[in-house]
Amino acid sequence: MVLTFNEFQYEHINIEEKEQNIKSLLKDFESANTLEEAISFVDDINKIRNHTDTHFNIALIRASINTNDEFYNKERDFFDENMPRIQNLDNLFYKALLNSKHTDGLVSHFGEQLFELAKVELNTYHPSINDLLVKENKLISEYDKLIASADILYKDEHLNLSQFNKYFINPDRDIRKEAYITKEQFFEEHLEKIDRIYDDLVQVRHEIALKLGYNNFIQLGYDRMQRIGYNAEDVEVFRNQIKDHVVPITEQINKQHAERINVDQLKVYDQNFTFKSGSPKPQIGTQEIIKNAQKMYHESSNETGKFIDYMIDKSLFDLEAKKGKESGGYCTIINDFNSPFIFANFNGTQGDIEVMTHEAGHAFQVFESLKYSVPEYYFPTSEACEIHSMSMEYLTYPWMSLFFGEDTEKFNLSHLEDNIKFLPYGVAIDEFQHKVYENPNLTPGERRKIWSDLERKYLPNKDYDGIIHLINGSFWHRQGHVFASPFYYIDYTLATICAMQFYIRHEENPDKAWNDYLKICQIGGSKSFIDIMNSVQLNSPFKEGTVKEIVSHLYDATLNIDQSEF
Repeated sequence: MVLTFNEFQYEHINIEEKEQNIKSLLKDFESANTLEEAISFVDDINKIRNHTDTHFNIALIRASINTNDEFYNKERDFFDENMPRIQNLDNLFYKALLNSKHTDGLVSHFGEQLFELAKVELNTYHPSINDLLVKENKLISEYDKLIASADILYKDEHLNLSQFNKYFINPDRDIRKEAYITKEQFFEEHLEKIDRIYDDLVQVRHEIALKLGYNNFIQLGYDRMQRIGYNAEDVEVFRNQIKDHVVPITEQINKQHAERINVDQLKVYDQNFTFKSGSPKPQIGTQEIIKNAQKMYHESSNETGKFIDYMIDKSLFDLEAKKGKESGGYCTIINDFNSPFIFANFNGTQGDIEVMTHEAGHAFQVFESLKYSVPEYYFPTSEACEIHSMSMEYLTYPWMSLFFGEDTEKFNLSHLEDNIKFLPYGVAIDEFQHKVYENPNLTPGERRKIWSDLERKYLPNKDYDGIIHLINGSFWHRQGHVFASPFYYIDYTLATICAMQFYIRHEENPDKAWNDYLKICQIGGSKSFIDIMNSVQLNSPFKEGTVKEIVSHLYDATLNIDQSEF
């Protein structure tokens, strides 16, 4: 019998029992006489860890789908409050691994990456910060719930924030502007509350960093993100390449965009309206999108065919935007059920297909990594994760006509341009966070001033058309990663440069591109970002010259698309 997601039985985790069982197994592990015994105890510990992650993720998904669900909201609160205790158990496990008399044999059996991750993770936790971690988790949930609470009446519809996107591709500029201003009223009304939440997050994270022996939160943030093999200086080299080589290209793209839609200057509400003849959007509804995705993945490869059948048979996705649903999109894993899960907010724009292929890239990688017994290997570290998702967006280009019909070339151009234009924004978000955590006592107004300065540096043509709170530097308020996952956002930009290389490789040799992509999916999280790039000979984004070469190639590809009919 095939169980669907709705039939997955949720179990409230007994934290005390979990602590007792893991501590007992750790004692057995530490006294193990043979490597075989030690491996067996590690496997038993990982079963308990997987079980906990399973029910944490079920609660997260169900609370995300319906933020008004009282039961799963309480369960989510339960995990917010108890995650430090769970993290403490992981900490004890990592210490035991690194101190074991069987370490050499364990490294040989489980792989070196688990032990590299353990070393980094040990820096990020101590029981003395438990109360602060609970406070941090609650603040993140407060932000998520606030954003999800948006219920805005517009044109006789009650809309959440995601559902407004369909109006931003309307050919009528007045409607685009009106819709954008209406949506922005939510952020204007909650400006001080969002600033307060973020200020509290910065303060609590700085306090955590000091308690753990760091000078500030920056290196702790890097350690939390499991950065292995590179540092903040390398990231700065990358950001400078974006400023020098990509910002001028995005200015050219914006000029071409303005000419296409016949406006003198792009305003913020014009960004998603890419063609005067109409922005590309799916020509079909959600159910047919799923049906055509199944066709696409069956034609793509045997592996993706098996994957999509599994996802559909088990209903492992929730795709449409609706009232009370959290914004955004993500992929996670329900460990004990060997099941990836895709969460999205379809709203009738090209982003529906982009998010589908993006999250399917994550889910396919997980599907190929289920062979590992180590939970750390289901996903790689986040910058490597995003290679799989963003590359999948490019590798599915040959099937985009299934979704966009006669708008397919429009979509291809829009997607290529958007990915190039994203890079300056992505590194601006990263530099913003560096400046904030370098100076944790800045006022909310000073933080907004920093963002305005960064927009002039990386997004010099951004025009808010008189929307005061955006002019004053609050656009980052809608970027959930800044609140929930500090320093995450650079991962998308690093991965974009890697994914663009898959696009180039696919143009030159589709079979090689697919085989290399499958290889890194099967590696999963068993190697570091640097080693994953090296395994398929991707050029490092940190190397001078890489960004210029790769982005110039994609910009040339946009110029080769005939825009005369657009």
